[in-house]
Amino acid sequence: MLKKLLWKFGPLFALVAILVFFAVAEKYWGQGQFLSTRNFRVMMNSAALIAVPAFGMTIIIISGGIDLSAGTALTLCGTVLAVMLKNAPTAAPDTFFGDDALAFTLWMFFALVLMTLTGAGCGLINGTIISATKVVPFIVTLGTMTIYLGVGQILSNESTVYAPKENVPEWLNLCYTGRIAENYLIPPINLFGQEIAFKIPSSVIITVILAGMAGILMRQTVFGRNVFAIGSSESTARLCGINAPLTLMAVYTLSGVFVAIGGLLYYADVKNGNPSDGQGKELEIIAAVVLGGGSLSGGRGSIIGTMVGALIITAIRSGCGLLSIPNTYTYIIIGCIIIIAVVVDQLRHGSPEWFFQMISRKTKTS
Repeated sequence: MLKKLLWKFGPLFALVAILVFFAVAEKYWGQGQFLSTRNFRVMMNSAALIAVPAFGMTIIIISGGIDLSAGTALTLCGTVLAVMLKNAPTAAPDTFFGDDALAFTLWMFFALVLMTLTGAGCGLINGTIISATKVVPFIVTLGTMTIYLGVGQILSNESTVYAPKENVPEWLNLCYTGRIAENYLIPPINLFGQEIAFKIPSSVIITVILAGMAGILMRQTVFGRNVFAIGSSESTARLCGINAPLTLMAVYTLSGVFVAIGGLLYYADVKNGNPSDGQGKELEIIAAVVLGGGSLSGGRGSIIGTMVGALIITAIRSGCGLLSIPNTYTYIIIGCIIIIAVVVDQLRHGSPEWFFQMISRKTKTS
């Protein structure tokens, strides 16, 4: 029973252990800010930026694939939004009424649609090539990763795209982590004469909603069951009548939609579009899935686990930052934890064989 709990809730136990460790360490060797509400909001927002595109990566990894182009596709989507806002026909109005307001609303709607189509298109291209050619997803997405980077650089003229402040609507302040409650999605409420403010960044609320939708999709629908079946054994899934190529195309396209929403949050966080920012982001997205219990062999993974994995990464970064540990060592720590997670996953699958043979011999001799 204990063993099953450890396998199932291992990532959550790891997150709690990391939070306790850094809380104690930062209290004695730092300024005691790790458990502050401000730092908690910053960590949640940072985790949201990783978790949203990682939801799509979770679905891909469950299907037995991988997407190395997620990072550059994400910043490509953010760059598309930045270019559209930069070229908006009118500044963002303070009211919802008037000709200027209507023109900007239509332009903003078109910008969001174009950004979403960009992400979905990137995913569809990946899924189509993988399904049609049977080339390993690692190789295909390695190639499209550089293609999307190049497209983004062409779109941005190889520079960072900044939209004028007056062209950025106030609601796009989705990653605000300051003290002003008016900038949060949930406004303060008056309860028995006392004002209560839910100071949660809008990015976190969006992430929770998307997590619920993705969780229902994967656990309660035929599509989700088909994805798990393909990841466990594609040949068996075909024998069961599952259209594997079409399902894989849908998986990568859906992942592209999550990447596009991640691009929206990326722009809301940095307020610019730079395609080069995407290089390396795919690694932390994949790391969140792996740390959350997802198997690179396919057939296993969970949306909640991915959220926990994203929190593990941000907790380590935040703790190391508050303890003034250089980023170089932070990368080493995260890398070691990822290797441990992959090794644990291999042990769960009975690999490597020599390890279990050695354990078996020692058990027999004793």
